Amino acid sequence: MNRVLTAALLALPLAAAPVLATVLAPVSPAAAAPPAPAPAAERPVTVDLTRFDPRTVAPGGTVTLAGTLTNTGSETLTDLGVRLQRSGVVTTRADLLAADADADLATAVSTPFSPLPGPLAPGDTLPFSVTATTADLALGGDGVYPLLLNLNGTGADGGQRRVGEIRTHLVQQTAPPATATAVAWLWPLTERSHRDAAGAFTDDGLAGAVSEGGRLDRALAVVERLPAVQAPGAPAPTPVAPVTLAVDPALVEELSVMAEGPYDVAGEEDAGTGTEAAGAWLERLRAAAADHPVVALPYGDVDADALQATGLTSALTRTLPGAPTGTDGETGDGTDGDPGASDARPAASEASPGPAGAALLADVLGVAPRTDLAWAPGGALRPDTLTTLRAGGVEQVVVASSALSGGNAVIGVPGGGAAARATVPAADGPVEALVADAGLSSVVGTADTAVGGPRIAEQRYVAELVLVSQQAGTDPVGQSVLVAPSRDVDPDPEAVTAMIADTALPGLRPASLTDLAAGPVADAGTPLDQVGAALLDPAGLGELATAAGLRDDLAGAVVGEDPATALASVDAALSRAASAAWRDDPAGFLAAARDVSDTVGGLRERVTLVAPADGTYSLASSDAPLVLTVQNDLPFAVRVLPQVRTRDNVGLTIGDLSAQELAPGQRTTLEVPTQVRQSGRFAVTASLTTPGGGALGDDVAIQVRSTAYGTISLSITIGAAVLLGLLFLRRGVLFLRRRERAEEELPDGAGAAWPPSRSPV
Repeated sequence: MNRVLTAALLALPLAAAPVLATVLAPVSPAAAAPPAPAPAAERPVTVDLTRFDPRTVAPGGTVTLAGTLTNTGSETLTDLGVRLQRSGVVTTRADLLAADADADLATAVSTPFSPLPGPLAPGDTLPFSVTATTADLALGGDGVYPLLLNLNGTGADGGQRRVGEIRTHLVQQTAPPATATAVAWLWPLTERSHRDAAGAFTDDGLAGAVSEGGRLDRALAVVERLPAVQAPGAPAPTPVAPVTLAVDPALVEELSVMAEGPYDVAGEEDAGTGTEAAGAWLERLRAAAADHPVVALPYGDVDADALQATGLTSALTRTLPGAPTGTDGETGDGTDGDPGASDARPAASEASPGPAGAALLADVLGVAPRTDLAWAPGGALRPDTLTTLRAGGVEQVVVASSALSGGNAVIGVPGGGAAARATVPAADGPVEALVADAGLSSVVGTADTAVGGPRIAEQRYVAELVLVSQQAGTDPVGQSVLVAPSRDVDPDPEAVTAMIADTALPGLRPASLTDLAAGPVADAGTPLDQVGAALLDPAGLGELATAAGLRDDLAGAVVGEDPATALASVDAALSRAASAAWRDDPAGFLAAARDVSDTVGGLRERVTLVAPADGTYSLASSDAPLVLTVQNDLPFAVRVLPQVRTRDNVGLTIGDLSAQELAPGQRTTLEVPTQVRQSGRFAVTASLTTPGGGALGDDVAIQVRSTAYGTISLSITIGAAVLLGLLFLRRGVLFLRRRERAEEELPDGAGAAWPPSRSPV
C-alpha cells in the first residue's frame, strides 16, 4: 500500500510570531497538519503532475492526469503501467485532514493499469497521461475523493512492483451551494533591507530579487497574470479576483534609490547592477496597484511583538503608516509622555518612517494605500502589542487561525461555517481582526516545493475550498475565507495565479478585505499560550534597545524643529534593522542592530568640545571665565549642558552652568564662571551632556594656569608684608635703644676717644 509522499499537501499552519525572551502562539489544533505517517519505501520513479483537468468534475465527466516520470534509481525499469485508485468520499474539511494522516490510502475503487512505453533507464524521463471517467472511478455523491496515481514496473529482478506514486484529490461537484463562499487574498511584497544604517547598499541582492526569475519578480507576476473579466456595464475588464497587496514602504524606497541610479554597493568597484530592473519592477507594481487594493505595512515590516516586548513602543509607533502625529501625549523630546496619562501616545510625525513611508507609496504608486490595517508577520500578536498598534492608528489586524484557540470556528472545522472575521483581545479591549486560514495559506506558500509539482498543491487548495463551500448549506449569511501566505513566499506564478483564479469556481466568489470585514463573525477565542518558536535574536534586540535609548536621549536635545524630523534617518535605520525578515538570520540581525547603535553613537560624537592646542588654558584674573570651544557638526541645533570638574576641587571653584544652545554646523565658545583661590596649575576635565544626561563627544582634559592672586593669596601676601615691616621697625627701635644706653654708661670725656678718630698706627 502506498504512503503519504508529501507534507506540502497537508494543511500546515503559518509560523508562529516571535517576541523577545518569549514566544507566541502555537499551532491551533484546527489548523494543524495531522501527524505525519511513517515514511514510504523509497520509490525509484518521481512523478511530476503538470495537468489535472478539470479541477472539479460533474457526474458523467472525464478526468485527465498528465505529467512526467523520472527514474532517479539505479536500474532500468520495464513493463511500466499506471492506474488511478480512489478511497471513500470525504465531505468535511475535518475528514480531509484525518485522511491525510492515514499512511495507507484505503482503496475503494481502482482503474485498470494503462501501459506506458518503456523502458525507463536511470536518469531518463518519460511523459505519461491517464484518463478515467466518473463511471470508471464509480464516484458517488459530491465531495472530495482522495486519489492515488500508482505506477508499476519491472526491475532487474524480473518482479513487478510499485515504482512510483503521487497522491492528490478528485473533486466532484454536481451543483454549487445556494450561497457562495467569499474568498479574499492578502499578498505580501516584502524583502529584508539591503542597506546599512547610513542608507548605503551592503550588497546587490535586491537587484537579483526584482530581475527576471527573482523572488519578487515571481511574486509580482502572480497578480499580473490573473485573467481579466468584464462585468456587465463595466467600462473595462478587471482582474478575476481582487488581491490586496501588502507592500513594505522600505522596499519601495530602496528600489526608488536604485532606479535613480547609479548607486554604490559596499565592496564593489563598479556601481550596482539593478537600476534598470528596479525601475521596471516599480512600473509593474504601479500598474498592479491600479487594479488591486494596497495596504501599507509598517516601515521595514518590523517585528511588532519583538519591539513591544523590548519596551520600544515609541519606535514601533513611528513605523506605523497611520500613526497619529502631534498628539496630546507627545513630549517635546520625542519620547513617550506620562505612561499613566490616558491620552499619552508615543511620538510620531509626518517625517517618521511609517507616515513618510505611506506618503512614499502614494507618490510612487499613484494610489492612496490603506494605513489602518496591521498584518502580524508570524500570524499572532500579543495583547499589549495590539494596544500599542491601536494607539498608533491601527483599526484592524490580520492574524492566523493557528494562533487562536477558536481557530476551528474560523476555518470551518469540524463541520461549521467558516468566517474570517473575528475580534482578538487587547490589553484595553477587543480589536477587530481578519483571520487568515493557516492551512490554505500554507498550501499556497509551499506550492513551488510540493512533491508532485505545484498542480498538486492547487488541487489540494481547490479541494479544501469546495468542502468549505459545501458546508454552507442554505445559510444566507454565507461564509468567508482569507488566504495570506507567509511574507517570504517564493511562488510558482502559474500555480498561484491559477489558485487565485479558482476563487471564481462555482460555490466561491472573489472578495476584498473590505468585504470580509462586513461578513460573518466567528468566535475565534483567545490567543494560544506562548510556546517555543524562532524569535528575533535577544542579543540583537538588546543592541536595538541601546540604540533607541541613545536616539531618544539625543531627541531631547534637539531644538528648533521636530525631533522626529531631525532624526528621521535614524528612525528609518532602526526600523529596517527591526524587520521580521531577520527572524531566520540571527547573525545578520545582530550585525544590523549593532550598525544602528554605532551610527547613533556616531551622531552624538559630532557634538564635541575642542581642546586647546597645547592643552593649557590661562586665567588672567581671579574671576576670569574659563572659555570652552564647542563644535556642533549635526545638521540641527541642540541644547547641551557643559560639565567642568577639577581634581579635589582645590584652588579653583567652578560656577553654576546653564544649558547652552548650539547652532547646526557651527563652532561656539562657552564661558564657564570660575573663582581662583590661589595661583598655580589646575587639572580640569570638561564634558558635554544632553539635558537628559547622556554624554556627547569625548571628555577633554585641560591644564588651567593662573598667575593671578586670589583673595586668600592676596590677604596672606599683604599680611606677610605688614609683618615684615613691623619686624624691621622693631629692629630699628631696638637698635636705637641700645645705642642710647651705651652712651649713658661712658665716663665724662671718654666719649671723645670712642670710637677712635683715626688709626693708631
